[in-house]
Amino acid sequence: MRRIVILLFALAALTAFATAPVAAAAPANPSCWGVVTAQRATAVGDMGAHSSSQATPRLGLGNVARALFDLGLTSGPHVSDLGSGLATLDDIPETSCG
Repeated sequence: MRRIVILLFALAALTAFATAPVAAAAPANPSCWGVVTAQRATAVGDMGAHSSSQATPRLGLGNVARALFDLGLTSGPHVSDLGSGLATLDDIPETSCG
């Protein structure tokens, strides 16, 4: 019983930490996510389905942006920063956000 209580407490603490709001500066280019996804859709043609149409639930763009920022892979925790990071990482010359 004690292990279950400790496990539940640990899960509650992790959930609270993972869902805590992030105080951050405004992104450098707030339109970057839209710019990069539009460029990718034109260049590759693999965009357009919302994640809710997929069988497995997804993390969500805001959570992915924050996680990649926490790992040091993007310049900020905003979805627009995610666009800049992905434009750099995707190796598609047509996607950029300057």
